[in-house]
Amino acid sequence: MIIYTAMKRVDLIQLEHNTQIGDVCGHIEPNVTEDTIFYSEGEPIGFYIKDISKYSEKASKLASLANQELRSKNVPKSVMKRSSGFLNADNEVLQYSTIVGSVPPKPHMRRPYATISSVHNVPSAKVFIKAMLLLCKESEELIKKIIPNVYEAQLKLIQDNVPEKWRFSKLFTSSISNYNIPAPFHRDNGNIKGCVNVIIAKKNNATGGNTTVPDYNATVDSCDNSMLVYPAWRNVHGVTPIVPTSEGGYRNSLVFYPLKAFKGL
Repeated sequence: MIIYTAMKRVDLIQLEHNTQIGDVCGHIEPNVTEDTIFYSEGEPIGFYIKDISKYSEKASKLASLANQELRSKNVPKSVMKRSSGFLNADNEVLQYSTIVGSVPPKPHMRRPYATISSVHNVPSAKVFIKAMLLLCKESEELIKKIIPNVYEAQLKLIQDNVPEKWRFSKLFTSSISNYNIPAPFHRDNGNIKGCVNVIIAKKNNATGGNTTVPDYNATVDSCDNSMLVYPAWRNVHGVTPIVPTSEGGYRNSLVFYPLKAFKGL
């Protein structure tokens, strides 16, 4: 039996800083490196697990399967390239992302209606989609066991704000997989307030990709097989640069999130 009370407790205290939305996120060494529950004003609001196999072997296997499928030719992707920062400036590292689940209306792109990701129409992507959905369900079970107050509150918020057809499992609407993609400082304003995101990292021969929250001087170690559960709408945060340490190195994040755009649809 796993004793979740053995996880480290960190009480988050807001600090002053000069970081603003849009600032580039540079290299920052992680200072959250062990299993931790985050508290704010005495209430748990999220947690970090260094290796999910310790808590759910099923979730670990599903994350590996989803990562394997994403890196194959089976799954369509939005592809980019950038300088790798490895060896010399001529080397490039592949970047791509894939969304599954619900996609909100985008009137500026002449699509004023919500839809399901087009990835669901690709037969070769079925294994990936199923693995991601099952991984989402396993993640929800961990949330329920470790921070049940957050699980119950989010379940109600989703039921009140998201029609069933737009839900991805019980607590979310959508998922994105970001392969080798860092992020400038931002806040997830499109998410439902009061809800958490899940970020599961798969990583091999690469450094960085750590989530950092300046409000708390907290930088979470995005090591292979780690899980971060955190309310991304709450604070400005960024993702540190990802640098391969050998050819083919990567960091992939499997993310589940709840969007507010589906209310009333």
